[in-house]
Amino acid sequence: MAVEKSNLEQMVERMIGELGVALSAALVLIGDRLGLYKAMVEAGPIDSAGLAQRTGTSERYVREWLAGQAAAGFVMHDPSTQRYWLSSEQATVFADESSPAFMPGGFQLVAAVFRDWDKVAEAFRTGKGVGWHQHDPLLFSGTERFFRPGYAAHLVKEWIPAVDGVGEMLRRGARVADVGCGHGTSTLVMAQAFPNSSFVGFDYHPASIERARALAQEAGVSDRVKFEVASAKSYPGNYDFITFFDCLHDMGDPVGAARHVFDSLAPGGVWMLVEPFAHDRVEDNFNPIGRIFFAASTMICTPASKAQEIGAALGAQAGEKRLREVVMAAGFSRFQRVAETPVNMIFDVRR
Repeated sequence: MAVEKSNLEQMVERMIGELGVALSAALVLIGDRLGLYKAMVEAGPIDSAGLAQRTGTSERYVREWLAGQAAAGFVMHDPSTQRYWLSSEQATVFADESSPAFMPGGFQLVAAVFRDWDKVAEAFRTGKGVGWHQHDPLLFSGTERFFRPGYAAHLVKEWIPAVDGVGEMLRRGARVADVGCGHGTSTLVMAQAFPNSSFVGFDYHPASIERARALAQEAGVSDRVKFEVASAKSYPGNYDFITFFDCLHDMGDPVGAARHVFDSLAPGGVWMLVEPFAHDRVEDNFNPIGRIFFAASTMICTPASKAQEIGAALGAQAGEKRLREVVMAAGFSRFQRVAETPVNMIFDVRR
């Protein structure tokens, strides 16, 4: 194949940028773990010696870290004073865990998939799966921290009000099951907003359920929030409101999971299904959000599904059409998109 010089130069230039992005991810993790970003917000403009003193770290390492962060555009720099600081926007992204734009949890996900890439590479060869429980534990904490800000920002204020009648149901008092709850972030957000309702979070991963129980205790809601180990096809009970957050596409048998929802809804009950945003045509997802989801799906979601029975492997970019087919195959008659963000689609599902 003939190589066109200018096209090659552009490709190499792009790859240099990609390498910078990949290597900078490790610096974000260090800044997050050692509290460097938060210390910078508290201090205002600061030099490497001052930041090292505030955080109990080595000045020489901090000096190099700050320069790398400035080169990446993650912190601001004044060459006349050699001081660094975070703009309001940078602070929102790197230091404010209550912000829906908080991103360090996502970088923990990146670290987790790098630690497990060899397992997934072997799965490419064998066609077998890699279960959620087989991943590095950093994946579990990273998922919690990555999704928590978005759920806190949108779930109670926007998504639940968009599902007709559910807000009032929860205010009066309803029985709620949060399936595939992980560390229980979504469960706890709802429980804190609707004190008259009772909640049960289900997940097949015992370590995640243990963490969820601890968080419920810390939040002071363990009297009406329970967490139990159970799969999406076997959790017990009947519920007025059932939720799935970013998990149906990970399941080996999504139709079977949807059928179990159908059977476990009380009369008049509602299923709120939240899935990653995706267009139906694969090429329409060739954009920055789709790039993230396809990568995560290759490394996490598809292997997780392939590790289970049937192994349908919907993938994180299944799209509304494919999700509708799954839900309708389980017997439901209503499947309506009622809200969306750049990251999620929210569906109202009923018998």
